[in-house]
Amino acid sequence: MVYYFKAIKMTANLIVILGATASGKTRLAARLAQELKSEIISADSRQVYKGMNVGTGKDLEDYLLNGRSVPHHLIDIIGPEEEFSLFAFQTEFYEIYAALIQKKVLPVLVGGSGLYLESIIQNYQLPPAPLNHNFRNDLHTKSMDELREMLGVLKHQQHNKTDAEDKGRLIRAIEIERARQKQPAGGARNININAAIFGIRWERTLLRKRITARLEQRLKQGMIEEVKALQTNGLSWARLDSFGLEYRYISQFLQHKVSYEEMFAKLNTSIHQFAKRQETWFRRMERKGIIINWINGDDYKLLKESVIKYL
Repeated sequence: MVYYFKAIKMTANLIVILGATASGKTRLAARLAQELKSEIISADSRQVYKGMNVGTGKDLEDYLLNGRSVPHHLIDIIGPEEEFSLFAFQTEFYEIYAALIQKKVLPVLVGGSGLYLESIIQNYQLPPAPLNHNFRNDLHTKSMDELREMLGVLKHQQHNKTDAEDKGRLIRAIEIERARQKQPAGGARNININAAIFGIRWERTLLRKRITARLEQRLKQGMIEEVKALQTNGLSWARLDSFGLEYRYISQFLQHKVSYEEMFAKLNTSIHQFAKRQETWFRRMERKGIIINWINGDDYKLLKESVIKYL
């Protein structure tokens, strides 16, 4: 399917609100969307999964304002046993985006997954890459170094460094790159998205405090019970581990591989490191020429005033 969106000159036809984990971007975006009568499209690689609520930080209560729910998309759309790729995200996004533009509703894209955000802002041309089980089984027999070498031959410049650190991601990256090279000429989407991009950031010490406080809160909200229920309902430990962060370390605790104290310390450190990687990705976007208008802390008034300038 081919989409073509004609933007009004100098007028944004997409608002993007990004930020590191625990920055409070969802709550601010929800307030903004309600005032603008907009709808939110989530750019989070894990919130698409049903039953993964506390661990992924869906914070669905943030979408409830003044007794009304702010419309939101790409949350709770597939089961955790299913795969969700960057190509799937792009495909879903453009369908939703087209429908909202047709209704004259301004979409608000919100998230912290830099690759997902950048794929829309810079219009990545991604081919469909259906799973080839025979090819995938063959790749699983290879070492990480062999896989990295294969990907390096296919793609000299990688845009996602984490592909080279996880075997599953590495294999999927190879499958996608093979599909891209087989894609016939002229298959690219014609899209004209003029995004106004806003980032929510905190001073590093404050963000660290927010991350730790949120982790403590989510553990009280039943995050361990959530992971246990997912495993009891048939999700393997290996699959839970593949989701990383909360699901990885809580799974280790439930399997008695680490104590509660060890689990908390490792998870807390890993989330801090993840936030740092997110901030690094955003700085990298700026070096590539993407303009991010930064809002310090939870200054909603400044965010609203800044957005209005682009409309």
